[in-house]
Amino acid sequence: MLSKSRLKHGFTLVELLVVIAIIGVLVGLLLPAVQAAREAARRMSCSNNFKQIGLAIHNYHSAYNQLPVQRGGTDGGGYIGGHYVNSIIDNRLQLSFLVGITPFIEQSALWEHISNGDPTLSVWPNFYPPMGPTPNRATFVPWVTQIPGFRCPSDPGNGQPANARTNYAACMGDAIERVNSGAYNWDLTPPDSGRAQQVRASQRGMFVPMQTTKFRDVLDGLSNTLMCGEIPTDLGDNDVRTQPHIGNKPWATVMNTPNHCQQYRDPERPQFWNPTVNADLQNVSAVDKARGYQWASGFLLHTGFQAILPPNREFCVDNNQTANAQKSVQMHALGSIGSRHQGGAHVLMGDGAVKFITDSIEAGDQTAKTVRSINSSPSNPGAMSPYGLWGSLGTRASKEVIGEEF
Repeated sequence: MLSKSRLKHGFTLVELLVVIAIIGVLVGLLLPAVQAAREAARRMSCSNNFKQIGLAIHNYHSAYNQLPVQRGGTDGGGYIGGHYVNSIIDNRLQLSFLVGITPFIEQSALWEHISNGDPTLSVWPNFYPPMGPTPNRATFVPWVTQIPGFRCPSDPGNGQPANARTNYAACMGDAIERVNSGAYNWDLTPPDSGRAQQVRASQRGMFVPMQTTKFRDVLDGLSNTLMCGEIPTDLGDNDVRTQPHIGNKPWATVMNTPNHCQQYRDPERPQFWNPTVNADLQNVSAVDKARGYQWASGFLLHTGFQAILPPNREFCVDNNQTANAQKSVQMHALGSIGSRHQGGAHVLMGDGAVKFITDSIEAGDQTAKTVRSINSSPSNPGAMSPYGLWGSLGTRASKEVIGEEF
């Protein structure tokens, strides 16, 4: 009796190809969702970092009854430990507000190193006094120590030529005049009445360069006033937000027309400078010439912004000045917030709340003169911000209060 043969079943080549095609389609549909989920997680982490910075600033204010100073620190002269301290090895009042809050974000060991300097080393340039040298000196270990809480995970910038990066900056108001030098001269000549008047007229933000401010100075209310904002760090790709456009502009061009540098964007890729203006860009191989490259530096380029141009707009410097040279601290520089997130950037309000500001926020007249001490109406001292809702958020005491959620 013959046994029945067993029938063997299997996939045909067509069936196998169909299955592979279905899997490929599903993976293609899934990847964007995974990427979106990852970015959402990074954005949440970025927001949490900002909340910790806000809490640290409030704790600092509770401890010292003032905000940490933007462009604070030490200025030379005298002997420390038998070593002469001069303007070469002190920090020339160039430190950022972030330096002061390090002990309040669980960086006490780093703060101890900063506040003690390197007194055990006997020969300059290896010897540094308390509070360290200028932030561009990579031989001082704290200045090249990357603090995770000062970085947004969405920003891929990493490593040299930066010392140690930051994505969080101080709000310097809605004007340009003396945004880097405050009431001092380039050589740190003490303030006089003329420069002090210029600062009082123009520097209307939560932070004032080289001066102490307090929460009591914020007459518009902490919930109505920007304290800090997010910034992208430079990737060496001619990004308009991170490589300053210098150019040979007449004096006060940017102060009088904040959107002046918009014309130099690449018309086909507006997020980048036009290749024809490369000669007007900073050499970013230098550590002190690109956005966010020094968390310890109080210059606008590294840890500051103004509420003039909307988020993710160009960084523009007036009058053919270098972006951070010692003798150009009075440069007229303009930079806004920005990020690697889609469509806007985070800000930290005075009360510690973190909000997301879109690129389309109402920002008034971008051709209006910035407020300064010698301007005529409508940009005279004490005037309302000409930059709409965005500008009014940047001022601390201009009687411009936001009546609803934004």
